Amino acid sequence: MKIITETKIPAPIDVVWHAFNDPNDILQWDSCGEWHTITASNDLKVGGLLELRIESKVGKSGFDFAAIYTQVETNRLIEWRQMDDDRLIRVNFSENGTDTIVRQTFNADPTIPSNEERADWQGVLDNFGRYVAAKHNI
Repeated sequence: MKIITETKIPAPIDVVWHAFNDPNDILQWDSCGEWHTITASNDLKVGGLLELRIESKVGKSGFDFAAIYTQVETNRLIEWRQMDDDRLIRVNFSENGTDTIVRQTFNADPTIPSNEERADWQGVLDNFGRYVAAKHNI
């Protein structure tokens, strides 16, 4: 089953692209519910790695996330394959007037209810949109 999440951000595409990919920015917006990212590194090129450490906000549990980039088209497309389960995630960036649309498409994780997974990913994407807007006083 495919899951799609999307948000519209009132910012130029280059600003959105940078905030989505800069490790310092990722630390500010990559969270949902009780989880947040505490370390991030990003080698944004085909064959490069995205590596995150995600931990609980209330406990000491956590996990490492790693993905390898399979496609990168600046200000347009990022695609990566998750290292732990081989799922492919595609993130499209498009301009709509003065706004930028960010759309993520991926296969559902069979071990998580799809409505729950979609809500988690949408929550992170919504956090991202709010972060970009606040950072740039939009």
